[in-house]
Amino acid sequence: MNFSIKSRVLDAEGIKRTIQRIAHEIVEKNQGVENLVIIGIKSRGAYLAERIAKNIKEIEGKEVPVGALDITLYRDDLTEISDHPIVHSTEINFDITGKKIILVDDVLFTGRTIRCALDELIDFGRPSSIQLAVLIDRGHRELPIRPDYIGKNIPTARKESVEVRLNETDKLEEVVVMAGNE
Repeated sequence: MNFSIKSRVLDAEGIKRTIQRIAHEIVEKNQGVENLVIIGIKSRGAYLAERIAKNIKEIEGKEVPVGALDITLYRDDLTEISDHPIVHSTEINFDITGKKIILVDDVLFTGRTIRCALDELIDFGRPSSIQLAVLIDRGHRELPIRPDYIGKNIPTARKESVEVRLNETDKLEEVVVMAGNE
């Protein structure tokens, strides 16, 4: 099946504004940044986590620790995606015990990626809370997972896909909905 762009949901400026809003919401909900850490799911969630942390520093004048999580080995479909999956490193260089974690991902779909991330985080320690921030929530949940911070809700058909394209990985900034063509 070939995919083509059905709609462009966010451009570079839209992504920037959305991340700024999420950063403000995080600071407001947590009444500041005390005991706050941000952990992004690789790869695009990690880049978004860095951007959120940068915005929080501009708002609060304080640095928030940022980590990156590779969930490859925690996936429940590991044998289905590849015979030789590529495993990247998880980079959490701080203790998460007792911390308020903001877990960041680019697109929330079925919830399975988030479940894997939660399993891995608990292996690192016992945080006081875990909150979820996503750039895009496209629906179709298969697990009871709900984000605390949503950049944009996009109703999609199951056969469509949502692609977040960032300068760090794609040399382009946009969010598009892709439709399948037979």
